[in-house]
Amino acid sequence: MEPVLFYGVPHGCSFGSIVALEWLGQPYRLARIDMLAKSKSTLYGRVNSMHQTPTLLLEDGRSLSESFAILHNIAARDFGRQLGFAQGTGAHDRLNQMLAYLHTSFHSAFSPAWTAYKLKEGDPAIKMLRDLAREKAASGYAYLQSHLQGRDWLAGDNRTIADAYMTGIARWGEDLGLFDLKTEYPSLHTYLQKLEADKAVIFAHAIEDETPAVTSGQFLGHITLDEAGARLAA
Repeated sequence: MEPVLFYGVPHGCSFGSIVALEWLGQPYRLARIDMLAKSKSTLYGRVNSMHQTPTLLLEDGRSLSESFAILHNIAARDFGRQLGFAQGTGAHDRLNQMLAYLHTSFHSAFSPAWTAYKLKEGDPAIKMLRDLAREKAASGYAYLQSHLQGRDWLAGDNRTIADAYMTGIARWGEDLGLFDLKTEYPSLHTYLQKLEADKAVIFAHAIEDETPAVTSGQFLGHITLDEAGARLAA
């Protein structure tokens, strides 16, 4: 059976795993998880005990969590696509370093703003949290813009799982109203716009927004939590 990716809305970092699966071009399905739901699904708790996304339900019924691990699993399914590289090579080390940075330092920079997003309007903590997020994320945007000078992609001569993951989290600065990337980080904005024009990224946006989505990979459709639960390993 094909793998199933559980992705989170709104605007989860799982977006990058959808993009990577489209680039891979192998059969897969999706399951949608509302991360703002007040009640947590007991069934999804069996898939991911932390109730977080993304989670990749593998062909043998095992669950794989954390974007870092999921993206490497996707890349390893076909090294010919050069979404990733063989372990032990310099190319793999460079990719691992960039993906680790995105998964830890850059991702976590936005955590205060996401916390503020969930607070009631008028809460005095909102401004403090948003200011903290902007300060932390600004250094990340500056580093990434500097890193891309003279490069087309984050971790090699072609697009990789690092670029896929970047699409899902770099957007948060503008989504949360913290930055105007075009004005503040123009060359980084140009790189991101190149990705936004990619068919897989357009598809992932449509999936999140529940608008008509045209796959350029081998997306086989959504399944429900109940359907996915029947595939879980005992």
